[in-house]
Amino acid sequence: MSVQSEAQLETELVTRLQGLGWAPVRLPDEGSLTANLRAQLEAHNGITMTDAEFARVLNHLDKGGVFDRAETLRGRFRLDRDEGDPVWIEFLNTEHWCRNRYQVATQIGIEGRRKNRYDVTLLINGIPLCQVELKRRGVELKAAFHQINRYQRDSFRAARGLFQYVQVFVISNGVNTRYYANNRHQSFKQTFTWATPDNTPMNRLGDFADAFLEKCHLSKMISKYVVLHQSDKLLMVLRPYQYYAAERIQERVEQGRKNGYIWHTTGSGKTLTSFKAAQNLIALPKVDKVVFVVDRADLDYQTTKEFNHFQPGSVDGTDNTRQLVTQLADQNTKLVITTIQKLNTAISRDLYGPRLEHLRRGRAVFIFDECHRSQFGDTHRRIRAFFERCQMFGFTGTPILKENAIGKRTTKDLFDERLHDYVITDAIRDENVLRFSVEYLGQTSAPVTPTGDEKADRKAQAERDRALESRAFYDHPDRMSRVVDWIIENHDRKTRGRQFGAVFAVSSVDALCAYYDLLEAKRLAGQHDLKIATIFTYAANEEDPDADGLIPDTEFPADNGGGDNPKRDKLTGYVADYNALYGVNESVRDGKGFYSYYRALAKRMKARDRKDFTPDQGIDILLVVNMFLTGFDAKTLNTLYVDKNLRYHGLIQAFSRTNRTLGQVKSQGNIVCFVSDGHAPLISRLRGGASGESGGRLVARQGLRDEVPMHPGPAG
Repeated sequence: MSVQSEAQLETELVTRLQGLGWAPVRLPDEGSLTANLRAQLEAHNGITMTDAEFARVLNHLDKGGVFDRAETLRGRFRLDRDEGDPVWIEFLNTEHWCRNRYQVATQIGIEGRRKNRYDVTLLINGIPLCQVELKRRGVELKAAFHQINRYQRDSFRAARGLFQYVQVFVISNGVNTRYYANNRHQSFKQTFTWATPDNTPMNRLGDFADAFLEKCHLSKMISKYVVLHQSDKLLMVLRPYQYYAAERIQERVEQGRKNGYIWHTTGSGKTLTSFKAAQNLIALPKVDKVVFVVDRADLDYQTTKEFNHFQPGSVDGTDNTRQLVTQLADQNTKLVITTIQKLNTAISRDLYGPRLEHLRRGRAVFIFDECHRSQFGDTHRRIRAFFERCQMFGFTGTPILKENAIGKRTTKDLFDERLHDYVITDAIRDENVLRFSVEYLGQTSAPVTPTGDEKADRKAQAERDRALESRAFYDHPDRMSRVVDWIIENHDRKTRGRQFGAVFAVSSVDALCAYYDLLEAKRLAGQHDLKIATIFTYAANEEDPDADGLIPDTEFPADNGGGDNPKRDKLTGYVADYNALYGVNESVRDGKGFYSYYRALAKRMKARDRKDFTPDQGIDILLVVNMFLTGFDAKTLNTLYVDKNLRYHGLIQAFSRTNRTLGQVKSQGNIVCFVSDGHAPLISRLRGGASGESGGRLVARQGLRDEVPMHPGPAG
């Protein structure tokens, strides 16, 4: 059987594109490309231009780099006519994206530093907006990616820089096809496979062309789902699951009043998805207000900042409840970000009721971030009762389902239908997040030696199990010391010579203090030079079964009645260590100081990836009980040490702190468990039954447990 050549692949693609409404055009050189642009812009705008007028249009188009031209594409140009009134030239109809002019050309020859011929170019209104690079079957797809990079170096700036208007690149060898936004400095890992709504990849070029390169769909992607990231001055294009989620929410609002929720795994780009969903909604005339609700003050700040990265001034954050009420009452403020606590205060106080009356009966849409955490109390009911015509949408990476509800209502009970899902096995398969390497330094209780008495053997085994699960076993100083010794010995290996940071999650504040003091004592003894830090609240020392990672709803951690508080004093001492280590002056004496310290830790955990820090200013190990185990994203975090029981969505949330992608160096998220392998059944579900393809891999179990007494006596 002969291998399909690149020329055959090109011919088949062009034939298919013609069937999808793309008109063929021959553009062998720069002159024909420019002449075609003039004809198409004249037809699109219903005018005829003189040579001088078209020269002014060309001069307007020939300014700036890729990002500047993306803004020019979406704007209009006031053309002063040689005679008569000025007219506004539209380059792309982004509101009615199907009302554009579509052409396909092959082998356009452009000469810059070198002469290049481009395989398949898709032009909208005469402007090349999508470039397809093909390789024959059997050739690695990266070859097409690298060839586009050469075009960007050699010739895209020629021909008045018209090819710098390309918004989306497509690369294919017939059996594997990917797309990506036009950014000069990016890796092959930032290329995406298109998929069906149920996340089935569409790898073959024919299937991809029918779905993605259909003329209305491609122009819709360019018009609505290529995002201009303002702070980094680069283009971003949504992945298929992000597109489907934003579309489903908009359809829900346009077609009725039903609610819904999106299940997209942690690390899959939920902020960008929710931004596009919100941006789509505020453009609808029927929507009065979109309120994006988070459940922590730090996320309020963080999400506002990220939204405004995409579009400056697109959102108003709220510093206090009074300001929130002002923004809700202001009919010109379409999008607001707030915490659920401030929203609850605003609707619970009679003082604010009259100011919110118009919105109470208006069309308000609420989008809840991390809706698995904060939506199961009275606040949810108050919001629904107060805003009589509101719609509610939730985003979650770990929904509450029947099997993990633990007596609570499920996410479906609160938000109705699931509109789209993209779970962790999907994300690992697509390489949007990393797989896990889970290591158990401890073993399931070994069977007792059989005696022949089945009843007695079962009883003996049960007693051994209970002993190994007792608090006395886990909190024994000998065991804790061995855990710390293992971390000291292996931390550099796990973090690739401290290129990455780690979080150490423990079962209680008492255990945290014991571990911190052990690490500090061993540092002072010269056994290690790891930079450690910690944060915890003063609340009752009870384990959170879901490890929800929340900062409490109160402004400041409770002192449990006032007076002396050993936990508060401990944290104050640890913050003093932090200040001495980094030469700063943080304090946890009040709520404002506590949140300032929290944000400082978050920044320093990301120090290895931040321009305002040097790598040695980062934290090597952050000790926590529940905080930082969800809602915290740091690409330079790759290891989680676990000495607590995690369950259901809490386990997935905690493990997922480690699996954000970061170039070629970071290959996996490392999970080191110092507890029994009771996590294994859930981790096995992540594997999806496909070896090495769709989940975490389980590695060595070592006998750390057997090194300490089963019924520990006094220390030493």
